[in-house]
Parts: sequence; C-alpha cells; structure tokens
Amino acid sequence: MHAARAVPTTLAGALVAVLAAGCSPAAGDARTSGKPAAVPGTFPAAAPVASSALPGASSGTASASEPRPVTSPITSPSTSPSTAPSTSVPPPAALQPGAAPPASAAPEPPGSTRTRPAELSIPSIGVTGLRVVPYEGTTDDWPGTRIQNRGVAASPYGERGGVGPGEIGNYLVTAHRLSAGGPLRDLPSLEIGDVVLVTSGGKVYEYRITAHRTTSFRSARSLAEQRAAVPGFPGRTATRPMITISTCATPEDNAAGNFWRDDRDNPEHRIDRVGVLTGVRETTG
Repeated sequence: MHAARAVPTTLAGALVAVLAAGCSPAAGDARTSGKPAAVPGTFPAAAPVASSALPGASSGTASASEPRPVTSPITSPSTSPSTAPSTSVPPPAALQPGAAPPASAAPEPPGSTRTRPAELSIPSIGVTGLRVVPYEGTTDDWPGTRIQNRGVAASPYGERGGVGPGEIGNYLVTAHRLSAGGPLRDLPSLEIGDVVLVTSGGKVYEYRITAHRTTSFRSARSLAEQRAAVPGFPGRTATRPMITISTCATPEDNAAGNFWRDDRDNPEHRIDRVGVLTGVRETTG
C-alpha cells in the first residue's frame, strides 16, 4: 500500500513542474515570437516606417498593424514661426466710414459746437493749445487764410465747410506750416494711431489718426474729397465724428519743381491727416 501511494505523489510533482514551466512569461514569449520580453514601464520597440507613411512627420516609428499617433506643434494654417504675429499693440483699425462711434465717444447734437472756438493739441508733434477759430466758409478761402495768417488755425463750417468738435461729420482744421509761426510745421510726421485733442465748451474730444491724404487745389474732385462729410467719399452720409487737419505741402512741391500758386499764395498740394473720435471727457481744473 505504501508503494501504490507513492505513484500518484510522483506524478503530481511532475505535473506541477510542467505547469510552472508553461506559465513563465519569458519562456512563453521566447517560444512563441522569438522576441525578448519587454522591460516593465517601457513600450516595445516598433519597426521603422518610411516618413512618407506619416504625413507631416519628419521621422518616427510605428507598428505595422496599429500606427502610433504622430504629434507635431499646432500652428495656424496662415502663419509660420518666421511670420508669427507681433505681440505689439496693433495700430487702430483702418478708416471705416460706416462704423458707429464707441459708446464713450457719443456725438454732439448737430450744430451745437460748430461756432465755438476750440484749442488743438497734438502731443506727438508738440502742438499744445493751438487756437482754432470757426468761421462760415470753406477750407483755405480768403476768410480762412486771413485767420491762419494770425498764427492760429481756421475751421470752416456751413454748407461748404465742416462741423464742430464732436459732431457727426468732418471737423475741418487748417493752419500754416511755414509762415505765421508755422504752427503745423510738423504735421507730416503725424502717424496712424496718434492722438489729437480738441478742447471746446468744457469738454475734451479725443481723435485718433486713421488715414493720410493729399489734396490738390487744382482738382475739384480732390477738394471735394477733402471737404466731404466722410473724408475721401463725397456724397456718402456720415455716421461718426471725424476730423481733417490740413497744412501746405510747399517744401514737397518746391522739391518736385512744382511752383504753382493760387491767388492766396497756396501751393498746389495740401497734406491732410484724417482721424475719428474715440472719446469725450469733461475738462478738469
């Protein structure tokens, strides 16, 4: 009876040894695939794949049956590292005659300010408190020229002129560049985005330059564009307060050999800077 019991015990031991050998991961992998076992915490190396198989990837590897996703920096379709947008503050939006003024720049009622004297300040070119005298007429006519000859600025209003500060339409301001002290001698240096301040009736009207123009006294169309309610667009209905500041282009005309003058000694061309109202505030002090 002791011998009979020994046989099952021996068989059981052999069976345990066989089962232990079959459950070993290393042995099983080696037998079925011939590949070394993976190290815990890493991914098995994949077979190389041609770069053309992975659009947008310069190099990489992927499994033949289950390609690994390709990761690349996300960029805008229209930009590249060499043309990335600047982080600097952009200039103001281009002149849009149909756009409404911002809430902080609510326009004045029509005709409410056009006969008031004003003061013009342009910090970027050193103009401070230049007196602006309103009169009924048009830009650079005889009454306006006589005002400018006093070393101040003239602002025509009425049927052939403009509007007053803060009113919807074109606030026209003209002054000499060379004579009478040359108050607008540096107007050509005024850039897009520069601030123009007009003080009148206890309020400060802030405009920002949005466009550069050149006017020709020898072109009726050019003069109509300068004096239009929407500068540059005769016949268009104004929807926002705007400003046109104008002075002579005598040095530029002379340099070009253009010595034409009208009966008021104005050269052919005027240098204009156009702006839109961006804010209104009460004066202090």
